Amino acid sequence: MTTPADPWFQSLFAERIGGVNYGKSDKIYKFEKIKRAKRAAMAAHPERQLLDFGIGENDDMADPLVRDALKHEVDKVENRGYADNGIAAFKEAAAGFMKKVFNVALDPVTEINHAIGSKPALAMLPAVFINSGDVTLMTVPGYPVAGTHTAYYGGEVYNLPLLAENGFLPDLGAVPADVRRRAKLLVINYPNSPTGGVATRDFYRRVIDFAHTNQIVIVQDAAHALLSYDGPPLSFLQVEGAKEVGVETHSMSKGFNMIGWRMAFVAGHPTIVRAYADVKDNCDSGQFMAIQQAAAAALRNPEIGDAVREKYRRRLNKLVLALNKVGFSAKMPSGTYFLYVAAPRGCEGRAFANAEEASQFLITEQSVCCVPWDDAGAYLRFSATYLARDEANEDALMAETVERLGRLQLRF
Repeated sequence: MTTPADPWFQSLFAERIGGVNYGKSDKIYKFEKIKRAKRAAMAAHPERQLLDFGIGENDDMADPLVRDALKHEVDKVENRGYADNGIAAFKEAAAGFMKKVFNVALDPVTEINHAIGSKPALAMLPAVFINSGDVTLMTVPGYPVAGTHTAYYGGEVYNLPLLAENGFLPDLGAVPADVRRRAKLLVINYPNSPTGGVATRDFYRRVIDFAHTNQIVIVQDAAHALLSYDGPPLSFLQVEGAKEVGVETHSMSKGFNMIGWRMAFVAGHPTIVRAYADVKDNCDSGQFMAIQQAAAAALRNPEIGDAVREKYRRRLNKLVLALNKVGFSAKMPSGTYFLYVAAPRGCEGRAFANAEEASQFLITEQSVCCVPWDDAGAYLRFSATYLARDEANEDALMAETVERLGRLQLRF
């Protein structure tokens, strides 16, 4: 309902973003709550360093080889214009990367297309398939973008909880028959953010069978693929039949320290890739070609990702030891740079209703920041992307974390 204080266009907002009530909700997104709590903690305790394990982005710059490539390409006049659906050099480098790292052969012309980051790709793919009343199956906890855009098109999201007892793999057999009949997309993400779980070949085979049986398209988000710790990274497209049922999105952000560069690619079935490219062509004009050339240089040197992976493996191991000293049941994840741990139930004289309440308490009481997830149980996400100059600084940060959290006498 509009009020005299509303702008004349208040009633014109689309229902997908709240309609006439847009901007009037007092609901606060959890990441905004964290930001507010951090600001309050810093104001109340200016003498106390904020220990920020909530940051979800790499703390290093891209490799010098990549930065030098950008410097070289940025002065070329031929890189000045619209890139549209991507340059051949990037697509060819992406195909070479998939062959070298995963032994997957792809046609760079028909089976790969670039994206200005994987977030826009995941936002655009529902536009390829979803009509009003259609369903997207999505794992939770997880990245919500594909679900948000499914709802924008009048579709519905059916959540598949990721539980520790299932290895953080969804129970596809639990999807009701009426939901399967209306479902068009299954969006998965392995290595999984934030749980750190990884997929197996057997799981991917079941996903492929599920897709054929129910005529559902698979979108596998491989943003953390290079951050795999138990063995070589596994691509969905390595499994026989995968390309027949879907696509996989790969990001330059996590594995190559290229968060702000906004480069990714979609690979898989040529018709789906073409349909995505058609939607994309009506949404953007492509990433700056100099950035695509620099990203191509990174993809031609996937060993860059080895140093990134080993850094976060080291940090995660330290974080596991630190959290276990104060009562958490943490263990090294199989992938990603996140630790996903059961939230404390309370501390001396206080109980926590959920993970969000526990997270707010840690920030307020000891300026220790982490991200709550209450989608499939009460969990906290600690990131290994915290700012630290060197290993000595990492060790000092871990010691301070143990000291502060140890004072709370957390109960689990």
